[in-house]
Amino acid sequence: MVILNRIYTRTGDDGTTALGSGERRPKYDLRVSAYGTVDETNAVIGVARLHLAQAPAIDAMLGRVQNDLFDLGADLAVPQREGKAERLRVLTTQVERLEQDIDALNADLAPLNSFILPGGTPAAAYLHMARTVCRRAERMVVELASQPDEPVSDAALQYLNRLSDFLFVAGRSVNDNGARDVLWVPGQNR
Repeated sequence: MVILNRIYTRTGDDGTTALGSGERRPKYDLRVSAYGTVDETNAVIGVARLHLAQAPAIDAMLGRVQNDLFDLGADLAVPQREGKAERLRVLTTQVERLEQDIDALNADLAPLNSFILPGGTPAAAYLHMARTVCRRAERMVVELASQPDEPVSDAALQYLNRLSDFLFVAGRSVNDNGARDVLWVPGQNR
C-alpha cells in the first residue's frame, strides 16, 4: 500500500531522485526519463477519457490501461537485479489482454487505405496524442534496455509496443469505427 501524507520531501532539491530500490539517480537519467514518459502517456490517456462518455467499453479498457501504466512505472523504477527480492513487474497476461482488446475493437473498423491524421473527434485526437507519447516512451525503454546493467523485462517492452497499437485502434474506434478518420492525402498541398 502506498501512503502519501507528505508531498514534498526536499530530497530532490539536489537534482536527483530515488528509484524504487532506494538508489539515487540524476533526474535526467534515462531510466527516470523512461518511467516519466510512461507517466506522461497515462496523463494524456486521462484527458482522452474525459471525452468518452459515449464509449463506456473503451473508457473501461483505458481505465485498465492507466492502472497497468502505474504497474509499468513501478517495474521500470526498480531495476531487476540478481539476488534482489522481486518487485511488481508487468506480466505477459497484461500484454495478452491488450491484444484481445485490439482484436475486439479492430473487428468493427473499416479497412484503411491510407495513413490517417490525428483528429476526427476530440477523444480520437487525444488517443493519437497518447499513442505518440507512448511511442516516445517505448523508444526510451528500448534504449534503456540496450545499456549495460540496465535490465528491462521483455513484458515491459512488449506492453508499450502493444499499447501504441491499442491507442491507434481505439482512436479509430471512437471516430465512428473509422468513418470520421481524417485521411492523409499525399502531396495534397503541392
